[in-house]
Parts: sequence; C-alpha cells; structure tokens
Amino acid sequence: MVRVLLGLLLCGFFATGLQAKTGPWADTDHSSVRLVSAVNAVGDREDLQLGLEFQMQPGWKIYWRSPGDAGFPPKPDWSKSSNVAGVEMDWPAPTRFQIFGLQTYGYAEEVIFPLTVRAQVPGEPVTLAARVDYLVCSDICIPGQADVAIDLPEGAATPSQKTHAIGRFASQVPGPPEAAGLSVTAASVDGDKENLVLQVALAGTEPMQAPDLYVEGAEGLFFGKPEVTLSEDGMSATLSARGGGVQLAALDGAPLTLTVVDGARAIESAVTPSIGPVEAAGGPADAQAASAGLLGILLLAVLGGLILNLMPCVLPVLSIKLMSVVSHGGGRKSDVRLGFLAASAGIVSMFLLLAAGLAGLKLAGGTIGWGIQFQQPAFLAFMVVILTLFAANMAGIFEFALPRFVADAGERAGSRKGVAGHFLTGAFAALLATPCSAPFLGTAVGFALSRGPAEIALVFAALGFGLAIPYLTVAAFPGMATALPRPGPWMIKLKWVLGLALAATALWLASVLAVSVGVETTAAVGALAVLAAVLPAIRRLEGSKLGRVALPVSVALGIAAVITPIYRGPAPQATAGVQTLATEWTPFDRAAIARHVADGKVVFVDVTADWCITCQFNKKRVLEVGEVAELLNVEAVVAMRADWTRPDQAISDFLAGYGRYGIPFNVVYGPGAEQGVPLPEILTEADVLAAFDTAGVGSALARR
Repeated sequence: MVRVLLGLLLCGFFATGLQAKTGPWADTDHSSVRLVSAVNAVGDREDLQLGLEFQMQPGWKIYWRSPGDAGFPPKPDWSKSSNVAGVEMDWPAPTRFQIFGLQTYGYAEEVIFPLTVRAQVPGEPVTLAARVDYLVCSDICIPGQADVAIDLPEGAATPSQKTHAIGRFASQVPGPPEAAGLSVTAASVDGDKENLVLQVALAGTEPMQAPDLYVEGAEGLFFGKPEVTLSEDGMSATLSARGGGVQLAALDGAPLTLTVVDGARAIESAVTPSIGPVEAAGGPADAQAASAGLLGILLLAVLGGLILNLMPCVLPVLSIKLMSVVSHGGGRKSDVRLGFLAASAGIVSMFLLLAAGLAGLKLAGGTIGWGIQFQQPAFLAFMVVILTLFAANMAGIFEFALPRFVADAGERAGSRKGVAGHFLTGAFAALLATPCSAPFLGTAVGFALSRGPAEIALVFAALGFGLAIPYLTVAAFPGMATALPRPGPWMIKLKWVLGLALAATALWLASVLAVSVGVETTAAVGALAVLAAVLPAIRRLEGSKLGRVALPVSVALGIAAVITPIYRGPAPQATAGVQTLATEWTPFDRAAIARHVADGKVVFVDVTADWCITCQFNKKRVLEVGEVAELLNVEAVVAMRADWTRPDQAISDFLAGYGRYGIPFNVVYGPGAEQGVPLPEILTEADVLAAFDTAGVGSALARR
C-alpha cells in the first residue's frame, strides 16, 4: 500500500511538472483563442517566450499581417497586462488562399504566433492579458473578439509542454536570407498603376521546389501569385508577379518587404526594386508596346460602338434617326451635311460627358459601370419625361421650337432646324443607347474603367465615334437623304408610328422605375410627364389665358416628375427568390457559390437589370428556351440571379473582380471550374452548354 501511495505521489509530481502552461480558451463556434507559455514560471529572465494560439474549425481560416485582397489580421491590445514592458509578435509564413479571383494570405486549422514578452521587473510575476480582434472566414467571414490572459508566477523558468509547439511555429517565421540559404539577387518593377509587373530573381544554396512570393509596400499596393521560372538545377529562379494600386513613380526608391516561401524555408528581405522594363515578366517592354495595346482597345471600342447601332436597346433611337433622314428629303445637301455632323458631335460629346462623370466617380472612390445612371430613379424619371415629350411632338400634339436666337443662328448657318437641335438629338440618342451592351464593347469599357481618366476619355470618345459612323456616313454622302421624297402628308403617318415607338420606350423605362420606387410613385411620374407633354397644345387655342402660361407650367410639371422619386424614396426591396417562367432563380449570394461547388453542383450566375435590353434579349433567346432552360432546372444546377437594377455594391465588386463594369455578365462555376467560366455579352446556346460541360455538368443531364 505504501508503495502504491508513493507511486501515485510521484506520478502526480511529474505530471504537474510536465503540464503545459496555458491560459483558458476563448471559444466561438468557429475558432478558439488562448495564450500559451514556453515556461512554467518567470525565473530571472527579462524576455519570456509565449504564444498566441488559434485553433479553427475545418474550413475556417484567419489572416496574415498583410491579408491580401480582403480580410484583416489579428490585432491584440496588451494594455491590461501587468509587469509587462513590451510585447513583440512574430508572424509564421502564411498560406495562399484563392477563390473567385481573390487572393488572401493566412492560416487554417492551427497557428501559434510566437511572442517575446519583456518583463518590466524581471523575477516578479507577470500577467499577460489581451483583447484580440480578428476575422475568421470560410465561405462567410465573421469578426471575432477574444479576451485572453495567462499568469506566470515567480519561480524557476522550467520548460512547459508548449515549448516544442511554440518553437515549431517560431521556426516558420521568415528569417534573414543567410539562415535559410535563400536570397533575393535582383528586383525590378515596371508598368502603370493598373498594371504593374514585379520581377524578382532568387538564388539558393539548395535546389528550390516551388517558391512563392508575398509583397508588402505602400498602402494600396498589391501583387498576385507569381509565375515561377526555375533553372534546370533549381538553384535559381525568376518570379514574375502582376499587380497595381500605386503609381510607378511612387515605387522609385521605395523599399518593398519581400517574403519568399519555399517549402520549409522562408525568408524576409527588404529590397528597393529598380524601375525599368520587365520584358521577361511579360510587362510592357517600351512605350510603343503600351501604345499598341491601347490602339487595339480603341479599335475594339470603335467596332463596339458601331455594332451598338444594331442592338435592341438602340432600336427606339431609330425613330429619331429616321426622322432626321426623311426630314431632309428633297433638301439641300449642305443642310444635310451640317445636320448630321452636328448629330455626330452630339453623340461624341455625350460619351465624353459620361467619361468625365465616370472618371470623377472613380477618383472619388464611387462605384462605376456602363449604364449605371439607369440605376438612379431621378434619371429614369427624367428619361420618361423626355421620351414622353418626344412622343407628343412626333404625334403633333405640340411643335417644339428652339429659342429665337438659336433658331436665327441656325438659319444663318443654312439649317432649317438649327445646329443645336441636331446636336441635342445626337446627344439624346447616345444617352438612350447606354443601357445596352454589344460584342467588343464590354472589353473596351472594362479596359477603360480599370485605367485612369485619360484612357477613359479616349475609349469613350472611340465608342461615340463608332456609334456616330452611320451619321457620319450620311454626312459624307448627303445624297442618301436628299434623294428621298419631299416631306408631305406621308410624314404625318410616319411620325405617328415613330411617336408610338417612343411612347413604348417611355413605358418600358417606367416599368424599370417601378422596380425602384414602386407602382404608385411611377404612376405619379407618368401622370406628370403626360400633363407636361399635353399642356403646350393649349397654346394653339386662340384667346386662352391658360395658353400663355402653358409652357412654364409644363416645365414645372416636368421638374416635379423628376423630383417625385427623390421625394417619395425607394420602394421596399424584395428578398424572395426570383421566378422567371419555368426557372426558379435564387438571389445572388457570392459566399454561397463555393458551398454549392463544394457539394458538387454547378452554379450559373446571371448579372442582369430591368433596364438592360441586352439582358432581356439573352433571356428570351437563350436562358428561357431549349437545352439551357432545361439545364437551369436540373437538381445539380443552381440558377443564381444578381439583379443590378438598383445600385448594389456586392454586385459591383463581383463584376470588378472579373474586370467587368457593365452588363450583361454571365459566369458558370462548378467542380471543373472553381474560378468560373465567363461568357460573352451576347449569349448563344452553344457557349452556355460548353461552359456547363467545362464546369462539370453536361447537357445530357437535362434529359434525365
């Protein structure tokens, strides 16, 4: 019995000596945080080795000190500690995570951040306490806050069971190049703010396997995963990373912190890259190459603007174009040329005005995109009023006359309508064309809106020139218009038909407005617009006192129509799923895409808006018919719709992640395409089915 008791006492003694010195866990559903110590007591040391330990549930992660495209790192506040003069926290080498085109850096499962704690009075008890703010993410991100603490008493600083664990993570902290046998031998950077290319040369004392590079520098600077070129013996490597965020001039003489990780080896090196061409990295070798790239985009912009004339959203503009042509029948060629040149100038000027507005929004940090003005209820109301006035004018309810001084100037120039009228007609046609997309247009606009004000202006001017080519053609060959029959009674019938087309366009815009502000507010806008259009007809009545004030009252009614949506405010936004014909669409949820793909499903994302005519064209022609419609209803497919009718920052960010700033935009995700397969603006059944095959669900499933 004595021996048994003695054995139990000895076991208890040794067990106590071998216990890990830890603080209590601060638990959440997704993570746990605590402080751990490499020693059981303070001893007589000034510096003590401790650790901040995180454990995450499977699939969850936290972030490195530079989190990448999103997230933020753990931030401990040590102010509640006692007998602590300072705490230095080290960061083990991170892991790169990539999803939906975003790259982040951090840790999964478990990490211990080594801490060097300096005692204020060595030998006396130390209490280390912190409030830690952090972010833990899976498909969603959840901010966390943990209160952690640990007490180290007086006594001999014997090792604890956590000594090895802290040391294991301390060995993963990037160190000086000489210790790891890995060094940066050269670095250079070139490009512009939106397209920087960093090239780093590495040398090793042992062969490298798969080196990775993490770059830290000025605020806003970022670089993605590098392309790696290894020598045959693996003793040297060239890493080329693309990025942006700051001007090239800001990097001249500015040091960068480069963290290089190759398996178990990790170094941290401060370098000042040279500024110059980075031909090996695929960057711009010289200004001529950059100019050639811009020239190609400008040619695409011209072609996209020209094709825009054939898109469904521009069809209502044909009313205005057609009247511009037929009104010149039997007229003078000089009048035709002047009128169509003025209309072309109006188109280009409107595109430059849009470019200026978008560039200003971008500089101010706002959301930018092609056609985003149609997300604003006041703008929609303004367009409803203008189209209603145009329709009433076409129907002969009233005759629109320019101010006398403008008309006189037009007559002196030889134009019956006046240059200003043609200019405004062109500007209006350009504005009405912007809710539509066309082949090549998305590429050009995406390039422009990812660049600076100069590129935005150049590309939008090229788009305007492309849209104006039909006008310029008539201006170059005015006989095309003058050969038409002279205006006569036949024009009255034509104007009625064209007026109905404009009225139909006004009704369509009103339906878009109703989504944002509700039916009642839209009805009020429509009533005010109709009154504003009809009231000027009273001026024809002889002796009518009301006719004298009809014009200013009409203007007041038009202004009231535009102000009404602002005064009434937006309608409540629906949160239920979107039902379109036979397809059950679920609302856009970017975080849910990865969950569905992980479950083996394919996700089809349709970014659309009620004001986007091309989007409606895609729906009627491809998404709601044939094999595509069948596939969207297969159990293995999730049909997800992102409605951009109203401003939505999440959708704007999603588009920007793919370099897109306009719609329609469609992308297919699946086990075979986790990063997504983007589709062209104008959909075809073949393109969609091919994307489904790539993502992992063949069209044969639609027939099961």
